[in-house]
Amino acid sequence: MSDEEPVSKPKPKFALKIITRGACIRLAIAAFAFIILLLLAYFTMVKMPGQSYSGPLPPLSDEQLELRAELRRHIHALAADIADKNILNHHNLAAAAAYIESALADAGFQARRQDYSAEGKTCSNIEAQITGELFPDQIVVIGAHYDSVFGSPGANDNCSAVAANLALARRLKNTKPARTLRFVFFANEEMPFFQTEQMGSRVYAKSCREKNENIFAMLSLETIGYYTDAPNTQKYPFPFSIFYPSTGNFLGFVSNTRSKDLLHSAISSFRKHCKFPSQGGAIPEFVPGIDWSDQESFWHYNYPAIMLTDTAPYRYPYYHSPDDTIDKICFDHLARVVSGLTHVIGDLVTPPDL
Repeated sequence: MSDEEPVSKPKPKFALKIITRGACIRLAIAAFAFIILLLLAYFTMVKMPGQSYSGPLPPLSDEQLELRAELRRHIHALAADIADKNILNHHNLAAAAAYIESALADAGFQARRQDYSAEGKTCSNIEAQITGELFPDQIVVIGAHYDSVFGSPGANDNCSAVAANLALARRLKNTKPARTLRFVFFANEEMPFFQTEQMGSRVYAKSCREKNENIFAMLSLETIGYYTDAPNTQKYPFPFSIFYPSTGNFLGFVSNTRSKDLLHSAISSFRKHCKFPSQGGAIPEFVPGIDWSDQESFWHYNYPAIMLTDTAPYRYPYYHSPDDTIDKICFDHLARVVSGLTHVIGDLVTPPDL
């Protein structure tokens, strides 16, 4: 019998793991549950009425050509002539408010200011109204903030939306809506006031609630001027890239889950009247970006509201930068969008079945 120690065999570096039948079942259940959640998300949050337009865009009509020129004038005045508009450049913020009042007066409105104090300076929300003939107590608000982030002229964020709101006001001035229609321009959406009590739309929505006003619907116009057919230009928070296209050529309709009915009404009308791509989602507010504009102020006071947007930082490479300039605006597309929104608002204030 040998006195030598027995030689032990080296252990393999990787041990073979055997997946048991129980583990396979658990994996299958998890995969099935994930698929069910995706289907539930699609049918409750993503699926919209009607079909998004696809294919070549039609030439601009004469009305849209006129609208394009009007939008360009407004954006040039606000983003080039006035430029940086915020509490740190209060003189420019006041100049933008004065320009908006003048443009509304030129369209035949007598605008009303809602002044309030922010950091010791007077800031103003500006409102123009067409009183409804059948349901004057039911109010549809079309809103856009007119300030820009510090250091940026804000041609897209948010002069594009302010110009759109002014153009919509002019085109709807002589209509006789069943519901009351208000065009409102908010101060101080950007930091340091974003989602604080001094945010212009928060001040406005609070006053509506204190007066017990019936805001039937609120449409927040936010950064609506940039579109591209280049591939892989559209981003989303996870996991929404599963459901939506990767090309940033559409107008987005966004709401929280409580405003789903309003969202469906608006996007259905847009798709019926406008040959332009559109996507929509009724998505929980905790998803990044869903509450990043003035619609959040109306949700705060339990009013139905949606945001119309080109999705801002999820598409626009010049977001919140000095390069957010007028040359980045896609004026042909913006004219088509605003033309379509004229019909959306018309259907909201005077439903087709009346």
